[in-house]
Amino acid sequence: MHEQLHIAVGILADDHGRVLLSERRAGTHGAGEWEFPGGKVEPGEALADALARELHEELGVAVKEARPLIRVRHRYAERSVVLDTWRVTAWRGDLQALEGQRLAWVAVDRLHQWPLMAADGPIVTALRLPSTYLFTGSFGDTRDALSRLRASLSDGVRLVRLRAPGADEQAYAVLAREAVAVCHAFGARCLLDRSPSLVRELGADGLHLTAAALATPAQRPLPREYWVGASCHDAAELARAAELGADFAVLSPVRPTPSHPKAEPLGWAGFRALVETVNMPVYALGGLGRDELSAAWAAGAQGVAAIRGLWPPK
Repeated sequence: MHEQLHIAVGILADDHGRVLLSERRAGTHGAGEWEFPGGKVEPGEALADALARELHEELGVAVKEARPLIRVRHRYAERSVVLDTWRVTAWRGDLQALEGQRLAWVAVDRLHQWPLMAADGPIVTALRLPSTYLFTGSFGDTRDALSRLRASLSDGVRLVRLRAPGADEQAYAVLAREAVAVCHAFGARCLLDRSPSLVRELGADGLHLTAAALATPAQRPLPREYWVGASCHDAAELARAAELGADFAVLSPVRPTPSHPKAEPLGWAGFRALVETVNMPVYALGGLGRDELSAAWAAGAQGVAAIRGLWPPK
């Protein structure tokens, strides 16, 4: 009989941004591999209660604040797991290995070097991505675009999709070269939405596929050292993004927007239902800003993507 387990997982970070890993003990499934701490949700138990109980039993800490990060479904040969993963933003008590497990604090950009359980891959991706994703909006010229980009980056944006719908390929390349340099100066990532070759040529961080472009490639358009995101509007497009091996998706519209007045908004319930179909981080887009982050996290989102909500006005 194929066992199915529902697991509450906690992400704890130290003052240096390193996250806590726990080694699977001898005699358990995946012994010797590493995972994020947590454990099984008991029948009828609320997720928050299960998370608090498991972390207290394993680590001796009391959870004070936590918020959802990502839900992952994974099928091993002998069992299926649902990992409800939460960022624990505040706790009380000194960490202890109360079950005899080895513990390690690991930098997020080094997690790929650790022998993690297979189900934890999407969690690592979610940890590497910020909570906000800027789609650049309208601007006058290159100087205006870069000025607004710097303002957004100064305000904390660390992931950017460079949009310039009216620019031809040459003008876009000129702007992109400058935008990539500006983003990197702030420690931010810049994704382009034209050709994969331009991403490589300019040293950009990845490619954002429009819904139209999503249907074109037969395989992932860039290797894993680059980010690949995708714009999606329904279950079929989300499935296509997952099939191509996209790292994350953007799902819209959550709310009515002036740019797409005829599009039927998903609402948070519709957004949540679609996010449940994929094992990847998904940003919510459409009439949103930073003030909607809590609602987005509660609906299963990585965070919010926005044009007007993150792009300075004229």
